[in-house]
Amino acid sequence: MRIFSFSLVSWLGPQSPFMFVWAFNTLDALMLSWCSALKRDPAYTLLNTFWILVGVVGMLRAGNLLH
Repeated sequence: MRIFSFSLVSWLGPQSPFMFVWAFNTLDALMLSWCSALKRDPAYTLLNTFWILVGVVGMLRAGNLLH
């Protein structure tokens, strides 16, 4: 999922749908966090939880709610 979204940014440059890319990546991190929690892998859960927080900040910046 992340390869697709970063490829989209690479191809479209400044015209990229940044909100979509951030939402897509955050959804990916949510799913991976859930799977790692089910597997009881604390390190991978922490890593993906971090990426969820990064995604939330990215969506706030893409939506001009955070400067």
